[in-house]
Amino acid sequence: MNFVFDVDGTLTASRQRIDPEFAEWFLRFVKNNTVYLASGSDYAKTLEQVGEKICNAVAGVFSCAGNAFYVAGQEQYANPLELTPDELSRLNRLLDESLFPVRTGQHIEMRPGLCNFSVVGRGATLEQRRSYVLYDSQVHERQAIAHTINRQFPRLEATVAGETGVDIYLRGRDKSQIADRVAPFVFFGDKIEPGGNDYTIALRAAVYFKVSSWQETFNLLKHEYGSLAVRTEWDNWKPNRTI
Repeated sequence: MNFVFDVDGTLTASRQRIDPEFAEWFLRFVKNNTVYLASGSDYAKTLEQVGEKICNAVAGVFSCAGNAFYVAGQEQYANPLELTPDELSRLNRLLDESLFPVRTGQHIEMRPGLCNFSVVGRGATLEQRRSYVLYDSQVHERQAIAHTINRQFPRLEATVAGETGVDIYLRGRDKSQIADRVAPFVFFGDKIEPGGNDYTIALRAAVYFKVSSWQETFNLLKHEYGSLAVRTEWDNWKPNRTI
């Protein structure tokens, strides 16, 4: 059985570094099990968040919703994505139409096989991000943006991602594509709801856990799979929790 972990909101706070105590425990778990990371961010950001030891110890890192794949820091493949002028123009109009008052730059970020769109911008401070999170929780702006993109551009698929973003990729190129390479697997993620960027991969997992923080992930791992952090072989595994 393989294990697949989202990063932001699952192994770390959004865009933050992994907790040192959790990192030490998780590294033992990784060394004794087949573990993959599955992030919407690019590889450089995942490396910054969880560190080189974990990135090198896991079986692989799926970046950009599975549109790029790395083993021990070496890129194995990367899918292309280029938005049309019409698609880019619509994103800029959505940015202009937002009633959230703060703009910090880097609103449209192209990654391998994925575009990340953020109204507040990737240059936002922690306080500005929190303000947008509160705003979005009240008006559900990101869900509306994703719905607009999905309705107007049939070749594209958009999902809510992280705390402030919307991930956009070619239809079918979301995280569910990872399942074709790692099944059967146990999945941990924080955006496991319709429209969230962990939803489609969770549907293909043998078992999945919806978490709200890295602390919850840490506690679940210790409770459900704690013994697997210290043994190297295990047989006759059966799922004991499905959420």
